[in-house]
Amino acid sequence: MSTATTTERIGQFAFDARAQHLTPQSRTVFKRNILDSLGCAIGALPGKPFKALREQFDEYGRSGACTLIGGGTTSPDQAAMYNSGLVRYVDLLDSYMSPGGLCHPSDNFGTILAAADHASASGEDFMLALAVAYEIGCRITAIVPVMAKGFNHAIQLAISSAAGSGKLFGLDAEQIAHAVAMATVDNISLTCVHSEPVSQWKGFSPAITGMRAIYSASLAKRGFTGPLRLFEGPNGLVRMFDQPLDVDWDDHRLEVIHQTVMKKYCSLIHGQPVLEATLDLKRRNGVKSEDVEAVVCDIFQTGFDIAGGGGFGPKDAPQTKEQADYNLKYLIAAALLDDQVGPAQLEPERVQAADAQALLKKVTVRPDAQFSAQYPHALNTRVTIRCKDGRVLSQAHVGFEGGLDNPFTWERTVEKFHWLSEPYADESLRGQIIDLVSSLDEHPIAELMQLLAKVSPEPRYPAKHPGIQ
Repeated sequence: MSTATTTERIGQFAFDARAQHLTPQSRTVFKRNILDSLGCAIGALPGKPFKALREQFDEYGRSGACTLIGGGTTSPDQAAMYNSGLVRYVDLLDSYMSPGGLCHPSDNFGTILAAADHASASGEDFMLALAVAYEIGCRITAIVPVMAKGFNHAIQLAISSAAGSGKLFGLDAEQIAHAVAMATVDNISLTCVHSEPVSQWKGFSPAITGMRAIYSASLAKRGFTGPLRLFEGPNGLVRMFDQPLDVDWDDHRLEVIHQTVMKKYCSLIHGQPVLEATLDLKRRNGVKSEDVEAVVCDIFQTGFDIAGGGGFGPKDAPQTKEQADYNLKYLIAAALLDDQVGPAQLEPERVQAADAQALLKKVTVRPDAQFSAQYPHALNTRVTIRCKDGRVLSQAHVGFEGGLDNPFTWERTVEKFHWLSEPYADESLRGQIIDLVSSLDEHPIAELMQLLAKVSPEPRYPAKHPGIQ
C-alpha cells in the first residue's frame, strides 16, 4: 500500500471528525466566535462592495436558494463569497497567531455557512464542519510561516474551507482530498496583497477563495479529481514552503478554537494593544487632539512592517478603508480625535478628513528589538504622547482585551454584537439571533438563516451603542 499524501491525510482527518470530538468547552467558545462573526458581517452590510456584488449576482444569475446575510438568495458559491466578504470587511474578526504568522479562522465562516445552508445541515453539523476548517487552517499556520515565505494565508484557507465544505456535502475521505487539491492548486495567494496602496482585494481574497473552495467540493462530489500530490509533487507546496508539513493529522482533537483571539477595534490584530494604550492615555489624562504635539509608537517588527511604514510601504497618506485599518498612524490619530475606532472611523470621508490627515503626520511608528523578540507570544507596544503644554505621557502595554490572557467572554461578545448590528436589526431580532446561536447545536441551520434574512441591508434603526470601551 502506498503512503498517503498530505492531502489525503487532511481528507481523512476531515472525514473522521465526529461530534464527540467537540468538547462542551469547545462548543461554548465556538458559539462565542460564531456570534462574533455574525456581528462583524452584519456591521459590514452597507459597505459599497456588497451593493456591487449583488449587482454582479444579478448579471451572472442568482439561481440557488442559499441565503445572503441581509436578505436575498443566490448560488452556494456566490453566497460563500458574499457572506465571507462581510465577515472580513470591518476588520473585527478573530485571529490565530503563531511564530510564523497568523490567519483569520473566521475567514472560513461564510463558506461553511453557505455549504451548511445548501446541504440543509443541522447546527451541529455546521459547528463540526467549522471546527474542522478552523483546525486545519490553524494547524498549517502553526507549522509554516506562510507570509514570511511570500504567500498570503488564503492558501491554507483554500484547504480548510474545501475540507469543511466537503464534510457538509457528505464526501468521503478521498473526495474531500480531491476537493482540497482542486481548491488549493490554483489559489496560490501572495503576501504582496498587503502592500501599499492596500486595495479592496486584501479583504476579498478570502471571499473568492471560499467561492472556489465550495465549488471544488461540489465538483469532487461529482467525481472530479485533483492533484493529490499537492504538497509532495514536483514543485508542490513542500518546495514552495521549503519545508515539509509536519502535522499530526491522526490527532482528532478540535481544540484550536481556544487559541483564537478577538478584536474590539477596527484594526489589524497588531493594532489592538496600540489602540488600548492610546485610548487609556487619552482618557486618563484628558488629552484632546488639539493638545498633541507628537506621538511615538514603539512596536514589534512585524507590526511595523505591516502597519507602521516598514516593509509593506509608507503609511503617510491613507485615503481608503483598506489603507486605514492597516495604518497605525491613522488608527492612533482616529482614536485621539474620535475616542473610538469602529466602522465609522473607516469611512473614506473620515479617513480623508483634514483633521485626521494632519494629526497622523504627527505620529511616528518605530520597531523595537526587545518587543520583536517576544512576538507573537507577547504583543508589546509603547505609546508616548508629547503635548504642547510640555506634558510627556507614556505607557507600555502588553496584550489586549480579547487576547489569550484576557479572552472575550460571551457577555462581552454579546455587547460587541449589539454594537455592530443595532442599526440593521431591532432589539427583538438581535435577541433571537443571540439566543439561537447560544444553542445552535440543537437547531437546524435553516432557523439561523431565516433570522439572518430578516436583517436589513441598510441602516434602519437608531445606533446608540458607543462601541466597546
